Amino acid sequence: DTIFGATFCAIAPEHKLVAKWLVDGRIKNADAVRAYIKQSAEKSEFDRTDATKEKTGVRLDGIMARNPFTGDEIPVFVADYVLVNYAHGTIMAVPAHDERDWDFAKKFGLKIIPVIDGGESDKVWTGDGAHINSGFLDGLNKSDAIAAAIKYGEEHGFARPKTRFKMTDWGFSRQMYWGEPIPLVYCEKCGWVPVPESELPLMQPYMENYRPTEDGESPLARATDWVNTTCPKCGAPARRETDTMPQWAGSSWYYMRYLDPRNDKEFCSREQMERWMPVNHYNGGNEHNTRHLIYSRFWHKALYDLGFVNTVEPYKKRTTNGLLMGSDGKKMSKSAGNGFQVDEMVARVGADAARTTVLSLGPWDTNVNWSDGALAGVQRFLKRVENMADKLTDEPMDAESERLVNQLIADMTERLENMRFNTAISAMMEFINQFDGGMPRAAYEVLIQMLNPFAPHLTEEIWERLGHADMLVFQPWPTYDAAKLVKTTMTIVASVNGKRAGDFQIGVDAPESEIVAAARDVAARRLGDAEIIKTIVVPNKMVNFVVKK
Repeated sequence: DTIFGATFCAIAPEHKLVAKWLVDGRIKNADAVRAYIKQSAEKSEFDRTDATKEKTGVRLDGIMARNPFTGDEIPVFVADYVLVNYAHGTIMAVPAHDERDWDFAKKFGLKIIPVIDGGESDKVWTGDGAHINSGFLDGLNKSDAIAAAIKYGEEHGFARPKTRFKMTDWGFSRQMYWGEPIPLVYCEKCGWVPVPESELPLMQPYMENYRPTEDGESPLARATDWVNTTCPKCGAPARRETDTMPQWAGSSWYYMRYLDPRNDKEFCSREQMERWMPVNHYNGGNEHNTRHLIYSRFWHKALYDLGFVNTVEPYKKRTTNGLLMGSDGKKMSKSAGNGFQVDEMVARVGADAARTTVLSLGPWDTNVNWSDGALAGVQRFLKRVENMADKLTDEPMDAESERLVNQLIADMTERLENMRFNTAISAMMEFINQFDGGMPRAAYEVLIQMLNPFAPHLTEEIWERLGHADMLVFQPWPTYDAAKLVKTTMTIVASVNGKRAGDFQIGVDAPESEIVAAARDVAARRLGDAEIIKTIVVPNKMVNFVVKK
């Protein structure tokens, strides 16, 4: 439905058409294309599809594509963010409505034609809306536009409808040194034969040169002493498989090995599985949800069907985090100049301030914009917490302080369990604001414990300064008393002609007459013998006496 907005095509570096065009001499910048293909072959698929990485590609000089709906010719790029096993390894790129295509078009100065009304002109729009700049599709929504486009293509003989599933077969073999060797040997007589279990795990040989080969074979093919072996079945000469497994092979079950890494009898004992599995919570980027986590589930379910693991699912909960964007709302990149080096930031402001700032910017599962102002605010807050250590009192907490402490523990516990990190930080900032002067030591120590997950370096140092021998991280998480969450007292400010005279605690159910009388006692020195001409009561907050001057 967005084909009227297609301004370029992108093709995977491994696509057979690219190889054919290189052989036929149709690509005029063949050397640049070959160099790019070689460079892409050294990247993992995770790296190639990482949404945070800068897009790369090379235009195929001499190759153009024709848009069948508009008749326009558009350029073709070889780009490694396109995978050969997705959408036949080629895509029509509509930068106005796809983030990856948008980033690519911005980098290479390509046209961006919005064809769906909505959003802002300077940002990618991925939502639905009425079609624009789309000829006979103008005014239609997404589903109607798709139907109309298919009908047009069928009537003109260049298209037909077909359902394609996004989850496709994923090639398991790789032509690289780094990867688990596939434990198979080929015998002319017996065909493919598995390596005996007694010879597992099969390790690759040491190689000085493990760079990709010119002919596309795996680097292991050069290790002839390792490749040439005997058939486990008949004893005749045989050759090992030289392709290796992809990175996701090991990452599909590594969590099981983490549980029992020194076990040389099995990959994980039943005892350790029963103790730890399934994983409570797995968080990762979008690329993990659509690939690694899917294949990890397949792998785990196969192990379950074979009786090797004790749970049907590997993870109880799976979540996806947002991205940290530049202060301009765009993805951080060198070309945009809106990013920064994390190491440099940590060296300048400290890991505690950097971490707390990132977590304070907004919900963890949405994209958030970096803010120097937010960083400054967090730095002031952490400094205030540190300085408060010199203003502690050993007096027992009064009822209101106890309520505030218990409320803080309750809020922090709930918010951390639900990963509401930004509101947890806000709760601590609000808490410290309740103490104008000193803070009871018991209340301060609770605050330090609450802050520890965000600012471990600062809080551990303060904890030691407070005289504790054991590290704060090993202390049990505080619990709260629900009965003390009920607010029984309130703080009222007494003022004279708008100038603060003091404050006092009083029961929340106290009648107004009692509140005014208490306020008069607090403000007595400032009132003196002056005539009170008006008393203004702001419920639950303040009593102001207006007197003759």
